[in-house]
Amino acid sequence: MFHKEGAKIILITLAVAVFVIIGVEHVFSTPWLVKLIQITALLGLILVLQFFRNPNRHLTNIDDHLILAPVDGKVVVIEEVYEPEYFKDRRLMVSIFMSPINVHVTRYALNGVVKYSKYHPGKYLVAWHPKASEENERTTVVIDNPVYGEVMYRQIAGALAKRIVNYAIVGDRAVQGDDAGFIKFGSRVDLYLPLGTEIDVVLNQKAKGNKTVISHK
Repeated sequence: MFHKEGAKIILITLAVAVFVIIGVEHVFSTPWLVKLIQITALLGLILVLQFFRNPNRHLTNIDDHLILAPVDGKVVVIEEVYEPEYFKDRRLMVSIFMSPINVHVTRYALNGVVKYSKYHPGKYLVAWHPKASEENERTTVVIDNPVYGEVMYRQIAGALAKRIVNYAIVGDRAVQGDDAGFIKFGSRVDLYLPLGTEIDVVLNQKAKGNKTVISHK
């Protein structure tokens, strides 16, 4: 199963791969070179397919008392920070870094009402850069949950990511586990939680979207 955001790129890559695999034999006569080009084209198609994969992780039990990982990746930051855009006070930030080989679907980490959703153009610093969350292209979304109160997540573009897709619209109902967007080609997502929130993950832990529990109450 593939994400809808990859449909155009997948079709173009497929067409190019088929053209190259079939046509290269009419251009080059050296057997090893023909095979090398064909294998390269096939590998390129496989990489695009795996990047846009969208595994079925529908939740059977939705729980207001849980915050789930919104994306696949590695937990790279757990720290108290000042959040200047919306809360304008200190929050507990949990940051998950996605490599190009991770699933890049963004899912709603918790239930609630979308209170804030804003896109910010910006730079394309590497996603783990300390200033990436403030200077890179990003989207900021705040969800009001009945148990946790207002929780923010921020999609951040990286050095390779050139497009962030965000489906959250102010006033909409966010359903835990539903598709909330997509980030193309390497990035990270930051969660901003109320101070004192119990965190169930540790640094360098591999998180899986809709599976790993970030916090529970």
